[in-house]
Amino acid sequence: METGAVLRKTGRFRLHLKRLVADKGYKDRVFRKYLHQRKIRYTVPLRINEHHKGTFNKQIHRKRNIVERLINRLKQFPRIATRYAKRATNFSATITIASIFLFSDFAYRL
Repeated sequence: METGAVLRKTGRFRLHLKRLVADKGYKDRVFRKYLHQRKIRYTVPLRINEHHKGTFNKQIHRKRNIVERLINRLKQFPRIATRYAKRATNFSATITIASIFLFSDFAYRL
């Protein structure tokens, strides 16, 4: 998160996150303090045993589910799941080819 850049709609990169959407596993005081110091808003569901009841936006958290499903579908390909390629460009090409395969009509005809 320190060096990550997010691509804007204008084509320029934004170096600071506005919001982070994460799992229940990231609901830690140290993690929340880190985000608060950097003025990053976060959406993390509450754990069952957590006493602090804060606001939680379900609409934002549902968008996270779309990304998770995409990652799980991509992991059906063994070369992506095991990171078979050594170079980042080859790995990126593998992800691109798998994405084209998944979202084409050919994948649904099998």
